[in-house]
Amino acid sequence: MKSMLLLFLVGFAVVFDSTKVAFKAPTHFPEPIYNFDKNPLTNAKINLGRALFYDGLLSKDGTISCASCHSPYNAFAHTDHDLSHGINNNIGIRNAPALFNLAWQNSFMWDGAINHLDVQALAPISHPDEMGEDLIEVIAKLTRSKIYSKLFEKAFQDGEITGEHTLKALSTFQLALVSANAKYDKVKLGRTNFTNQELKGYSIYKSLCSDCHKEPLFSSYNFENNGLFVDTTLNDFGKGSISKQPSDSLKFKVPSLRNLSYTYPYMHDGRFQTIKEVLKHYSGNKFQSKTLSDKLKKPYDLSGNKKADLTAFLLTLNDSSFVFNSENKFPRDILLNQHKP
Repeated sequence: MKSMLLLFLVGFAVVFDSTKVAFKAPTHFPEPIYNFDKNPLTNAKINLGRALFYDGLLSKDGTISCASCHSPYNAFAHTDHDLSHGINNNIGIRNAPALFNLAWQNSFMWDGAINHLDVQALAPISHPDEMGEDLIEVIAKLTRSKIYSKLFEKAFQDGEITGEHTLKALSTFQLALVSANAKYDKVKLGRTNFTNQELKGYSIYKSLCSDCHKEPLFSSYNFENNGLFVDTTLNDFGKGSISKQPSDSLKFKVPSLRNLSYTYPYMHDGRFQTIKEVLKHYSGNKFQSKTLSDKLKKPYDLSGNKKADLTAFLLTLNDSSFVFNSENKFPRDILLNQHKP
């Protein structure tokens, strides 16, 4: 990949690269739901998408990139603050969710406001508290860049820098973010075994957590009310704010349990810093609203060693090879040259 990127920087002729990259779903995963026929994967498109993902050029003042809130070292979430930060030090109302295994999802954002990955990036780009930029102006800035002109020529047959191409390149890079090499996955593939404590925790997970956090993705990606008391400074009612249906009030997208060691703080508003706090919530009293998930109306029994056992299992879902994969990191070859004076 690095040698490919260097070609763009030393003046070689640019040729559209139509070579498709097969999306290989892990053998123990279901079939992805994303339609790759409408946006085929290519290395050139992934490289372009990676550059765009890390480039502050997408924001109004050049200070905020997608990676500002979605760090690769945090499984493409962030840990330095509870709520997302944007241009002019603006603060949003939600915790930035982790980004991985997106090919198996058909709704995005905590409230499900976006129903397709290919347009998802438009939301943070245009949001005044995030990147605060107009897509038309983004395209104008990209068009003025010699390096991006070459990257788009390589990635798309017509070579044009358009809003559609920009958004599809971003989604292509994100589709390549697959996390499936945790200890859990190795157990499922017969390469190792759980410890006794992890097995006990796995049994607790299947009894208490699996309805919403389904294997092997560890989320149903549905919307649930998990009994959090409303933060009156945010007044965030989740999907109900989008659908305007009382039955959706306080329902938020169920996040994956994968990579929990890297993706704190937890919940849509980042109110919990540790797994211990999360388990305390589920074993305690909930906000008894009309839309509260039926299974959560009574506290979970996590007495004795159950919390420790469940935590031990949850830690088997950490995928360090994904978090430290150099192919997903900041593309120095492109961006450091892009912004040279």
